[in-house]
Amino acid sequence: MRIGLHTSIAGALERSAITAGELGANTFQIFSSSPRQWKASVPSVPAIKLLNVWRAKYDLTPLVIHDNYLINLASANEGIRKQSIEAFRGELVRAIAIGAEYLVAHPGNYKGQTIEQGIFHFLQGVATAAEGLVFDKLMLLVECTAGAGAQIGGRLEELHVIREYAAQMTHLPVGFCLDTCHLLVSGYDVSTEEGVDKTVAEADRILGLDHVRVIHANDSKAPLGSHVDRHEHIGQGYIGLDGFRRILTHPKLRNKAFILETPVDKEGDEQRNLDTLKALWKNQWKKKSTTTTKSS
Repeated sequence: MRIGLHTSIAGALERSAITAGELGANTFQIFSSSPRQWKASVPSVPAIKLLNVWRAKYDLTPLVIHDNYLINLASANEGIRKQSIEAFRGELVRAIAIGAEYLVAHPGNYKGQTIEQGIFHFLQGVATAAEGLVFDKLMLLVECTAGAGAQIGGRLEELHVIREYAAQMTHLPVGFCLDTCHLLVSGYDVSTEEGVDKTVAEADRILGLDHVRVIHANDSKAPLGSHVDRHEHIGQGYIGLDGFRRILTHPKLRNKAFILETPVDKEGDEQRNLDTLKALWKNQWKKKSTTTTKSS
């Protein structure tokens, strides 16, 4: 089982891997540069080598990079799209250089146009940014969103359309990242047994679970269908401990990488959330193993 969290590259790129390993993670996510600046440079070769040394030491895989918060490839504004394409190309170049397996991106906001136009602009932007680049193992993962306002990605069908047309427009492989908080607030009830089973079945039917590579594990401060994107500590929100136990141990999700993006309100929060996820998974399988042994 791959369970990890988002860690910081502040101070040194390899610091992100060291932090993840010391906390007990076996996968992790980073920003490859400041998430609130347009311009960024590629890390040095020595820095990347050091990162990979620590990744190997702690068996940290996959490495996921989340793109810049400023990027909006779906924008109706031509100037913002142009700036976003340039920044997104930088994300791709850095992800390739660093050796990441996945680059996660939100599909953007289509305000001022139709959702169809927004999706087209997003795909056009991805295709332009990817021109001439060679992708070895890197895959773009389009993330589901809370579906607030003019956000693309609040419905699984929108993600499906993106991947279908991406295959015709770019050589960059495209898959999906599902966020538990985003799923809940956009109307997919992942807090109950019936809801988890239904959501997984819909994701399999609409997206194909083979294409879902990463799950952002976040509880939600807002209720089902609220479209309010506010992450909460595991077990302290509307999904709850039982909800996460069902998600983590669902037979069709066992091979996914679960990565925390929970708040850090006080020292130790990262460790507590990571330990909670790991305990929910381990304890459930201990129970099943014990039951099987007694039956035998």
